[in-house]
Amino acid sequence: METYYNPEDLVKFPSVGGGAPELWKKFNDWYGAVFAAGALTEREKALIALAVAHAVQCPYCIDAYTQSCLEKGSNENQMTEAVHVAAAIKGGAALVHGVQMKNAAQKVGL
Repeated sequence: METYYNPEDLVKFPSVGGGAPELWKKFNDWYGAVFAAGALTEREKALIALAVAHAVQCPYCIDAYTQSCLEKGSNENQMTEAVHVAAAIKGGAALVHGVQMKNAAQKVGL
């Protein structure tokens, strides 16, 4: 099946650093530190990343963090719940912008 986002391209991600290797190294160092266990476990961070991946609609991130969640011991129910949390926040963010619409409508006298 052909898609706009080729799943095989995910492994090419490191090539993005080719033109700026120092910045790429800094990104990778920071990225690694972000996902290391701290106040949150690596599993919890992977679930957050999966939810965010759905909110920003990145198919590569969805693939990568689905795999990461499974590797770190999450199950499908936990992952599905994380996706629902992301959807609820994204939906709420869209709805709350209705206040902006109402403010704009009031300015034109509706």
